[in-house]
Amino acid sequence: MKLAFSIAWRFLMSAKKQTIVIVLGIAVGVSVQVFIGSLISGLQKDLVDTAIGSTSQLTIQSDIDRDVEISDTVTISVPVITDELLVDEIRAYSDVFDSVTETLSVIGFVQKDGIEKQVLFRGLDLQNAEGIYKFESDEKITYGRMPEADDEIMLGLGFLTEYEENDISLFDENNPITIEIKRQGSSEVDVFKIVGFFDLGVQSLNNSWGVGTLGGAREIYGTNAYIISSIEMQLTDPFQAEQLALELDNGLDSTYKTSNWMVEQASLLSGLQGQSISSLMIQVFVIIAVVLGIASTLAITVIQKSKQIGILKAMGLRDKDASLVFLFEGTILGVFGAIAGVLLGVGLSVAFVNFAVDATTGDPVVPLFISPSFIALSAAIALFASILSALFPALRSSKMTVIEVIRNA
Repeated sequence: MKLAFSIAWRFLMSAKKQTIVIVLGIAVGVSVQVFIGSLISGLQKDLVDTAIGSTSQLTIQSDIDRDVEISDTVTISVPVITDELLVDEIRAYSDVFDSVTETLSVIGFVQKDGIEKQVLFRGLDLQNAEGIYKFESDEKITYGRMPEADDEIMLGLGFLTEYEENDISLFDENNPITIEIKRQGSSEVDVFKIVGFFDLGVQSLNNSWGVGTLGGAREIYGTNAYIISSIEMQLTDPFQAEQLALELDNGLDSTYKTSNWMVEQASLLSGLQGQSISSLMIQVFVIIAVVLGIASTLAITVIQKSKQIGILKAMGLRDKDASLVFLFEGTILGVFGAIAGVLLGVGLSVAFVNFAVDATTGDPVVPLFISPSFIALSAAIALFASILSALFPALRSSKMTVIEVIRNA
């Protein structure tokens, strides 16, 4: 093998220009693969983060109405979960669950100085809900702070705008303004202090949501009993949502139901799958072009070096070693081409991120996601393709006889 490697190296060095052109051809193929793969991955990651990064990706709700006693004489039937242990069972079910939170939603009305506006009071386990809605980490709080007590509420920015149009101020950081909230269908009124406003980037939510604690939502309901509307989750791998929802549907009591983003946003999922297929097809065609280029060049090299191979065989070079010469050539070309291609692809990606930026925000126009594992896979595929493309020339050289070389000389 050492002799075959030495001969392969000499063949490559005796035609340096040709060797450099082949290495560049492989490098361009690998760099295109790295760049296109990083571009598509970045687009998909950004699209997923924007569309479902701040919402529940998998939700469990009650499929039946349960009685809730809100006074000694009044009981209402609503679709709520009353099993306190269920959320802990869900958290322990899978490591894919990144954030799990309980929620209790109440439809009601905000009243202030005679102006009434409908509100969806979202009672949340605020600490765990931050992992889903990212109020503080994504700086969605435009004024004030998160609620800390059961009698505090944070409203969508639409409330501030609408009340200001009626010359009613809703925000005072040092002396929080109070509002009255009553549940739809009830005459009972609860008083809340407004401690902040948020902007979720969706006008309908900014105009309708109020966020407080689970205790605050239960006060609006008029009960101290454990009730929640849903268990919301975000996953470390959002694309496992449908499979996990199916498992939970089969494992949970039939009085519960699940929903997940892969069903509710089927058009988004279809678009992501289309992007992945397009990216895969581009990379496959690039690899085919690289393989054909190397194979044709090495095949020509066999013809060019036929006299040398014939002489070496006359001197005792075995057919097996003659084959190894071209396999080593393919390997050497693949290694150098893959290294150069990775460097070129990463450099191209970094340059694209730095130069193709939005003039107003300074952020990249198209975000890239450079994955070390994907780069390693691209390099490995290029190396494998180079060795594969050397097989035919290797077989041809092994079958070449000294008499054939002399006859064609």
